[in-house]
Amino acid sequence: MNNNVLTIIVPCYNEEAVLPETVKELTAILKGLIDDEKVAANSKILFVNDGSKDQTWSLISQYSKENELVTGLKFSRNYGHQNALLAGMSVAVKYSDMMITIDADLQDDVNAIPKMVEKYGEGYDVVYGVRNSRKTDTFFKRRTALAFYGLMRKMGVNLVPDSADYRLLSKRATESLLAFKERNLFLRGMVPLVGYRSTKVYYARKERFAGESKYPLSKMLHFALDGITSFSIAPIHLILYLGLLTVAVSIICMIYVIVEKCLGHVVSGWSSLMISIWLLGGIQLISISVIGEYIGKIFSEVKHRPRFTIEEENYTKKMKN
Repeated sequence: MNNNVLTIIVPCYNEEAVLPETVKELTAILKGLIDDEKVAANSKILFVNDGSKDQTWSLISQYSKENELVTGLKFSRNYGHQNALLAGMSVAVKYSDMMITIDADLQDDVNAIPKMVEKYGEGYDVVYGVRNSRKTDTFFKRRTALAFYGLMRKMGVNLVPDSADYRLLSKRATESLLAFKERNLFLRGMVPLVGYRSTKVYYARKERFAGESKYPLSKMLHFALDGITSFSIAPIHLILYLGLLTVAVSIICMIYVIVEKCLGHVVSGWSSLMISIWLLGGIQLISISVIGEYIGKIFSEVKHRPRFTIEEENYTKKMKN
């Protein structure tokens, strides 16, 4: 009998439409692993309710009573997807040998879970779930995703392309990840920093089973900005280069004006003056905004506020029984 305990961590925010199917599919997968003696019999599914405004927590509580494999954790308010993942890991790491994180929308193929467990058995501490194609994405999302991964690579950030937050972490890899104390979380960039032996499992991403996406364009842009500013100071370097370029252009313009003056040419300066004002004003505003983004992150870090507050959870109780 395999004694390695697996906990499947599922962050949830307003997922009442998809939750019944998610419980059904994950229960079937976990039961299969237990029956095949691939994981311990006391392995669990941990749903993390991230301040949902619908009936998500009521459903989680109901399934926890009916299904021995299902447990739940409830935040006191909405703290965000990344914090929900971290909270699940911080609770589960005390009792688990390996943890798999997966979103509740069933876009990530649950059938990749047994393959991840197999890779763990082969000695891997980190197993990334990687999409084998982006056919389900729009053209815009495909192009922006490729641009984002390319930009992060140029900035020196080690990301696994086409992988999201669907992954397996061993106990020691999770403990190492939890030792990172920053509040501005970008787990896709943090997990590779943990090190340890890693591999990939490929799967086909599906359409969302039900409900609405929790990552519209505005949130995707904010998430990408968080990733860039949390791991690189390249944008600040870019401001320096932009300033040097502006100075160079200004010198060229100054030489041109002096030459025109010496030749006696009278040229109206209104257009060039206005262009210069708007150009420099725009550059200054962009520069202040970029620097302000970093200062804002410093501000949130130095306050050392809790990443999340857990209102209630029954995972610990079930694991002790």
